[in-house]
Amino acid sequence: MTARLLTASRRGVIGLAGLTVAACSPLRMFNALMPKDDGGEAIAHGLPFGPNARQRLDIYGPGSRAFQPLPVIIFFYGGSWSSGTRAGYAFLARALASGGFIVVIPDYRLVPHVVYPAFLQDNAAAVHWVREHIGPYGGDPDRIILAGHSAGAYNAAMLALDPRWLGEDRRAVKGLIGLAGPYDFLPFKGPVVESAFPRIARPELTQPVHYAQAGSPPAFLASGDRDHVVLPANSDALALALRHGGAFVERKRYPGVGHVGLVTAIARPLRGKAPVLADMMVFAHKVTS
Repeated sequence: MTARLLTASRRGVIGLAGLTVAACSPLRMFNALMPKDDGGEAIAHGLPFGPNARQRLDIYGPGSRAFQPLPVIIFFYGGSWSSGTRAGYAFLARALASGGFIVVIPDYRLVPHVVYPAFLQDNAAAVHWVREHIGPYGGDPDRIILAGHSAGAYNAAMLALDPRWLGEDRRAVKGLIGLAGPYDFLPFKGPVVESAFPRIARPELTQPVHYAQAGSPPAFLASGDRDHVVLPANSDALALALRHGGAFVERKRYPGVGHVGLVTAIARPLRGKAPVLADMMVFAHKVTS
């Protein structure tokens, strides 16, 4: 890692150490109050991709689907790896679906019931399920974007960049969308990361920046300049590493936007805060066309 990345890492961990469950709490109540996009609708709820009760996913799509299969966005929510539910993200799924995507929101096992790498294994299992089963729901299994917010952006980045998790299915990943993700946060410091990543023999292998290289999928990395939970230095570090490896990166910074505000700006009444949804859709169409 270069000196610049090490500097970014130290800045990033300061913000990440302060990450709390409350800061990234489930958005279920927010979701219930928000009007949804009419152009997107639920297709299926609670489909199992594993035996555990947390290994379930929901699928959304455009209200009127074209005959040809549509690109798929798999969105992993945040919550410090210890909280969250797919039920809180219908507003986001329907917004993305209205733009012409099949959208999958999986649950996954959480800390303290599991620790790293179990939540990544669950996310990988969800991707494998999509590859095998999304066709009848109108999705193209060969055009997948991995996306996420906060801890979910970490999950998406690890699956997109580290070949250990998806194996051959990684070839179907056409892009990565990371919203305010922790990508470069060594040394582990604070109760959140210490609980999620205990007793790690080689901590560098847990960091998305470690896997940025030639052949990495195109990435859209976004943050708000008022994010004091996961500092924007994390996204800067990953963007720098990916570009150094020759990958295409779009790096977006939104003024006046905080950590949770980055994802709530996707909701229909709050889109004037920042063009997060529009920027995500432009990128997603570009890399899957």
